Amino acid sequence: MQVSSESLPGQVLVRRSGMRRHPLLSAAAVLAAAIVLMPAIAIVVIAATGGTDNWPHLVSNVIPRATLRTLILLSGVATITAIVGVVTAWLVASCEFPGRRLLSGLLVLPLAIPAYLGAYAFAEFFSFTGPVQTAYRALFGFQTSRDYWFPEVRTTGGAMLVLSSVLYPYIYLSARSMFLMQGRAAADVARTLGAGPLKVFARIQIPMARPAIMVGLTLVAMETLNDIGAVEYLGVQTLTFSIFDTWLNRGSLAGAAQIACVMLVFVICLMMVERAARRRQRFSSQKTTAAVHDSVRLKLAGWRKWAASLACLLPPVIGFAIPVFVLGGYAARRLEQFASTRLLSALWHSVLVSGSTAFVAVLLAFLLAYAARTTRSRLNAAAGRFASFGYGVPGTVLAMGVLIPLANFDNAVDAFLRAQFGISTGLLLSGTGFAIIYACTVRFLTMAEGTIDAGFHKLSPHLDMAARTLGRTSSQTLWSVLLPMMRPATLTAALLVFIETMKELSATIMLRPFNFNTLATLVYEDASRAKVEDAGVPAIIIVAVGLIPVFLVSRSLDRKGGQ
Repeated sequence: MQVSSESLPGQVLVRRSGMRRHPLLSAAAVLAAAIVLMPAIAIVVIAATGGTDNWPHLVSNVIPRATLRTLILLSGVATITAIVGVVTAWLVASCEFPGRRLLSGLLVLPLAIPAYLGAYAFAEFFSFTGPVQTAYRALFGFQTSRDYWFPEVRTTGGAMLVLSSVLYPYIYLSARSMFLMQGRAAADVARTLGAGPLKVFARIQIPMARPAIMVGLTLVAMETLNDIGAVEYLGVQTLTFSIFDTWLNRGSLAGAAQIACVMLVFVICLMMVERAARRRQRFSSQKTTAAVHDSVRLKLAGWRKWAASLACLLPPVIGFAIPVFVLGGYAARRLEQFASTRLLSALWHSVLVSGSTAFVAVLLAFLLAYAARTTRSRLNAAAGRFASFGYGVPGTVLAMGVLIPLANFDNAVDAFLRAQFGISTGLLLSGTGFAIIYACTVRFLTMAEGTIDAGFHKLSPHLDMAARTLGRTSSQTLWSVLLPMMRPATLTAALLVFIETMKELSATIMLRPFNFNTLATLVYEDASRAKVEDAGVPAIIIVAVGLIPVFLVSRSLDRKGGQ
């Protein structure tokens, strides 16, 4: 007896679930992945074909020193953020102390502060004329800086402090979620067997939360690699700064691309670690039950409860309150800037670029997620994985990989039209905001795709099947059934991409056209000219916008955390 391919169980399962093969949709998903990968491919090609004149100098002087500083910075930031994030997450998830509910939300606030704003604020706060040294001199009667020693912020240690103070929430959020899911229940069991709180924390809860902590650590490392504003302002020559310096200041595009290839090795390694950690995190989550809200938190007493409150209060004070105090104070003394043409122009450019990026990123993300939903194939799965590559690539690397192909395209079009029609088109893409939109789309596509894919996973595949049995085509099912139900996830994805693009500096500062400022580049320009006071107003606007996703995260934690 012969069995036709149409009667195979796999084929029946696909048809019953409403899944059909859509070659055009898969091709579009592959094209989206190619758009994301093009900057990285361009960098490798430039590095391989750009000559080796500067390579001996880079190998002997630039790359080893920059790599060592980068590794030192990554190690320091990872250590500090891990300690702060894990300890605070454990305290708010497993212990009861004064102000716990309020502090659990405040600990997320530093996410609203971009690293470069933190660097500008810390440098002002701890400067000779800042409030700390002024109070120190008044307290001990010192007159000049020669009379005492004070730690310098513009060092590698200062960069560690700045980056750690604004990046620790990545670890806090991931560790806290894991502690709430399984930590308290496991801790209750361990305590009944006679284990003390510290022993439970070290031997039970930390090992169970290790995958989540590793996810947070890799995100922290990626953000540290991406930073250019803070490390440049604080005088730390990392690989990111070396790319910027070699390309723009030394005029060596090939040398900058070769350094960028070294950074791509870091990025690929971090992404592999992050993916492995996420797989282990999902496995760990599946082995446990949902969050056990009925578990009793450990009630701290005496000095311990106040020590816990202080430990959870200091991180948001350092990472959020100090930058807002400094930058808000400057903004309050320059309220007239809110009506200045310079600020309004930068605000309009930020809204235009951020809105366009959000639209394009959500469109591509929806395409990738919908292709994965309708056709479960290796091709679509690979397209989704490759499309997520851009998030780990630093903005300076993306800028180089975007600008060169676009410039070559502009030159080719201009040469063709000159030869055929005597018309000069100039810079069509590389000389406009399109380059910024392209780079930011590549960088933040993962954020949009993850949000939309999570939204699709909440919709049963039987919805598609039901619509098809009622006579709807695939396109009609998409427009009349799926799109209305996906509106919340789509709007959330667009909001997140919009806000991240408005804060983005690394790619924007290298790709912006002449006389084109966003809020981020406006702050960067003023700070580079030692006019941080003038940067107060745009900086506060960036912080205010950045508070929106922080508020959404805090609300989500309140709903899920059993507080």
